[in-house]
Amino acid sequence: MMFAQNEKISSMLAERIAAGDFPSAVYVVAEKGRARFADALGYAVHEPAEHRATLETVYDLASLTKPLVTGLLSAKMIERGRLKLDEEVRAYLLEFDRDDKRAITVRQLLTHTSGLPAWRPLYLTARTKENALSAIAYEPLQYEPGTHVIYSDLGFVTLGLLLEKLYGAQLSEIARREIFDALNLTSTFFNPAAALRTGVAACETGNAYEREMCSAEIEKYGAVNFRENVIWGEVHDGNAHFLGGAAGHAGLFSTALETLRMADQFHANLTELLRPETCALFHENMTEGMEEARSLAWQLAATKDSTAGASLPPDSFGHLGFTGTSCWNDPRHERTFILLTNRTHAHTLPFVNINSVRRQFHTLAVEALGNKAKERQK
Repeated sequence: MMFAQNEKISSMLAERIAAGDFPSAVYVVAEKGRARFADALGYAVHEPAEHRATLETVYDLASLTKPLVTGLLSAKMIERGRLKLDEEVRAYLLEFDRDDKRAITVRQLLTHTSGLPAWRPLYLTARTKENALSAIAYEPLQYEPGTHVIYSDLGFVTLGLLLEKLYGAQLSEIARREIFDALNLTSTFFNPAAALRTGVAACETGNAYEREMCSAEIEKYGAVNFRENVIWGEVHDGNAHFLGGAAGHAGLFSTALETLRMADQFHANLTELLRPETCALFHENMTEGMEEARSLAWQLAATKDSTAGASLPPDSFGHLGFTGTSCWNDPRHERTFILLTNRTHAHTLPFVNINSVRRQFHTLAVEALGNKAKERQK
């Protein structure tokens, strides 16, 4: 299938590739469920071999897993009455029946207002996958639940484990049955098969970034075997890797076009998996007066300095992935903006902050959609 490129967007991304921000970029700009512009640039893999990026290249979506899998599955459970937003988490997970955790609600996990720390190396603090939830429950809270927004991987790891308990299955199997198969997605999964690796964008060489982050914990808990090879065809995130490649916060792999299919499920007039009225949860500000404007599993463009930029309405909702991915939805105009890069590949530390690139992408994309609308009216 052929898609129109947008010269300004493609040129801007080619410039950033040349500048060394990331080795590859694939984008899709969609309106009312239809891809209006799309292109693939650069090399998805530089080492140990070279593979050009295409629209079929599979990327490690990293934290896009949070809304696209965990947020969507949570919404489905809310519809079925199996999950209640303002129910205390301890009603589902006994490990949270502790003095400081009893008041934490499902809504607070989904909006990053639970008080849980942003991140901890579970491969050190838990040591085994079976101990992960207990290790999280024993972590001291950073603040009183419901008073601040602190983005927390641990909150979404917890949600993933909660969903596994409700569904009675592994998260990867739940997502396959409830999302991937239901939408006929063929290039979306956790833990890509080894045979597919040449079609997957590569990530960091080793875990140098995480090794730096947890140097103090290594002194406390002892050494851990960090990966030294090019992380290619397996999840980049260390905790997701430790948890078997599928977790509530990271682990999802997909192409730009199949990411679009998942993102469509959050638009009231496009969704096939949710009731239209449920989609209001994704652009409702649930954290008024706090550090960020947050809805169910998404950040809102009303957040100061969000990567939505000035071109998207304040009730637009989006998310980023550490590997260099992003997805933003504009519910007013039923638009979706997807930009996938692999900024951690073939790059020494520190990795480039590409938030300005994301904002510029949205500005150019909105401009392009406006011009496309004018062309259709002629």
